[in-house]
Amino acid sequence: MSKILIVEDDKFLRELMVRKLSTEQGFEVSSTVDGESGLKTMKEIKPDLVLLDLILPGIGGFEVLARMKDDISLASVPVIILSNLGQQDDVEKGLKLGAVDYMVKAHFTPNEIIEKVRQVLAKKK
Repeated sequence: MSKILIVEDDKFLRELMVRKLSTEQGFEVSSTVDGESGLKTMKEIKPDLVLLDLILPGIGGFEVLARMKDDISLASVPVIILSNLGQQDDVEKGLKLGAVDYMVKAHFTPNEIIEKVRQVLAKKK
């Protein structure tokens, strides 16, 4: 069973994605509300995929991504950025830092996000 970590400070979206990915899709899902605890949890559970928001309390998503890529134990974990930041600069920065995809929250339904998660996990196998 694939392990997914959601790093998202929006309670409604976080709980919705946890419910959809665990109950409806059967993934093992963990979640955190900020970048610092996100990194700590990644080291503990070694997720197969991370859904990462960019605007987080404390250290932001870009910093989390940069630290992941600098950490040999986390560098290969695929990250899908899920953010309201939709500027081209933000998208390019996220992809340059190593995210496998960048999804603007307002443009995708939860089911489309789940489909993207499935695609990324399928490529990883």
